[in-house]
Amino acid sequence: MGTLPIGIRKNWLTYFKYEEVRDTPRETRNILLIIFTLVAVVTFQAGVNPPAIYASDEHAYYVFLIFNSLAFFNSIFVILLLTHKFPFHFEIWAATVSMAMTFGSALFAISPKNSIDLILIIAAGPLLVRSLVTIFKLYLRSYFFKNTQTQFVLDLVEL
Repeated sequence: MGTLPIGIRKNWLTYFKYEEVRDTPRETRNILLIIFTLVAVVTFQAGVNPPAIYASDEHAYYVFLIFNSLAFFNSIFVILLLTHKFPFHFEIWAATVSMAMTFGSALFAISPKNSIDLILIIAAGPLLVRSLVTIFKLYLRSYFFKNTQTQFVLDLVEL
């Protein structure tokens, strides 16, 4: 394998930092897609097969469940954002939403029965917050621009 040049070896962290001039938006998007896909895969697997140590401690399981679900659903959301207007966008969206529903149903199946409300809040929380922010932004945009009705409807259809 090759080695880094001597100047880079001393300060390799700055070499790998994002630089707007060097790194194109396409490369950045592709790298982000890889990262968030890996996060989605790992959190999906961890959610479906949680570590055995959580079987004895219900509170620790809830903490694990909250952060794992947040990471999963946020990574799913970012993947959908990064693939917007890709070819086969609808197919990507359908597969991603199906995977999210599979994750949610797996959580229902493996979680204690008294935690169903918590799971619903965890699963719906990130999506609900993001949806409300988007709707609020669209509302503000339609409020401050003259062609409000047409622009508001077009923005909703584009989402």
